[in-house]
Amino acid sequence: MTVCVIIQRTVKDEKTLATLAPLIVKLRSMAAVQPGYITDQTFSCLDCQGEYMVVSTWDQLEDWNKWMHSEDRQVIQKQIDALTGEKTIYRYYEPIVGGILPKFETKI
Repeated sequence: MTVCVIIQRTVKDEKTLATLAPLIVKLRSMAAVQPGYITDQTFSCLDCQGEYMVVSTWDQLEDWNKWMHSEDRQVIQKQIDALTGEKTIYRYYEPIVGGILPKFETKI
């Protein structure tokens, strides 16, 4: 089943953004040739200046995890986190077919 990875970053100033942009473009071009990659889109928050979100779609979570933990990606990700001064935030979502079916663990 496909999975969407939401990637959130905050950039505090224009100088950082100018340095960060080529790294993001490089990550996107490298991701596009990874097994299981489908597509991605980058958004700029309209009411939170400096906040950016990437929605990346993959065939399976395992495909994303291979790319996420690859050495090539980690090198660039460390540079990004150093530039922003914050850890990048990741969230993982799967499509729901036929309505919301909650997944709660039963405590016995």
